[in-house]
Amino acid sequence: MRDVLLIAAYAAMGAAAAGLLGALALRLLRNRSVALSLAVVAAVTVAAMLAGTLSVAWAMFLSEHDLGVVTTVCAIAAVVSLAVALILGRRVVAGSRALTEAARAFGDGGPFAAPAQAPTSELADLGRELAATSAKLAASRERERALEASRRELVAWISHDLRTPLAGLRAMTEALEDGIAEDPARYHRQIRAEVDRLSGMVGDLFELSRIQAGVLALTPARMSVYDLVGDAIAGANPLAAEHGVRLVGDRVEQVPIEVDGREMTRVLANLLANAIHRTPADGTVAVSARHDSASHSVVLSVTDGCGGIPADDLPRVFDTGWRGTGARTPPAGAGLGLAIVRGIVEAHHGRASVHNVPGGCRFEVLLPAAG
Repeated sequence: MRDVLLIAAYAAMGAAAAGLLGALALRLLRNRSVALSLAVVAAVTVAAMLAGTLSVAWAMFLSEHDLGVVTTVCAIAAVVSLAVALILGRRVVAGSRALTEAARAFGDGGPFAAPAQAPTSELADLGRELAATSAKLAASRERERALEASRRELVAWISHDLRTPLAGLRAMTEALEDGIAEDPARYHRQIRAEVDRLSGMVGDLFELSRIQAGVLALTPARMSVYDLVGDAIAGANPLAAEHGVRLVGDRVEQVPIEVDGREMTRVLANLLANAIHRTPADGTVAVSARHDSASHSVVLSVTDGCGGIPADDLPRVFDTGWRGTGARTPPAGAGLGLAIVRGIVEAHHGRASVHNVPGGCRFEVLLPAAG
């Protein structure tokens, strides 16, 4: 037992000395190629084995022949290990350089293309992560470009929509100032109507800016969807009567939901105003609400008689500034109402959609049902 412990001690001392030298070499070469580091690791491994073996051999006083045999075997093992380490290192370096070139191209704004064959699983994982990040950034850039285009289009439309009422207001005020207005009371009513319309446009812009900035503050409260729809219909009845449109509640269930009542009233008001403006006189706008047990959600729908929306326009209906053709656009619209609808609904973790039905189209709002 004593001999075994002595042999172990000699071997440990020799291996420890080689390991310390190897650690020092790795520290000095920490900024060099990974191939050189792998070669050092292989050399340290063989050197530790050789140092331990030779220490034990000298302690046991082996013959020169036996000591030469042991040394030769260790030297051959060292050469083979170094060769394998260098080959592996070159593969790792080549894979690392390919990944670096792909990352550089990605950094210059191009798409990331991961190397076909990574030499190690770590480099393969890194390539997959960079590819996923590249896809996310590409999608983000695309959304940013679409948003910027939408903003430019919105600014152009808002500028046009503001120019017309402002020109009318200026003409009417000048007529009143010059005393050439034949019916001043009518001019005052028109000025009031234009100011109200401009105030509504500014309010829509402010609401949309809060939604897009993610600062829309909600105060959810438990309420019945029946009451919510009833209040919205009551508020839209004067507009429906003015346009000769029938406004009806169709199968409105008394389902509880937890939403911000003021914001959801605005959603229904925008949908109803949009439907009323697009429905011809003597047409019908129907509002329904039902509980979908499969998805545990409440489905609010507004069906109009607009004649349908072209299939190419359906994906853009909720985009900021979208107004479709002039035949379906209310004169006072700025293309913000439906964008506000989508923003408020998504803030409630819901979804807004639209699809054509016979004679018109149906807007649906899907909201989580109250627990």
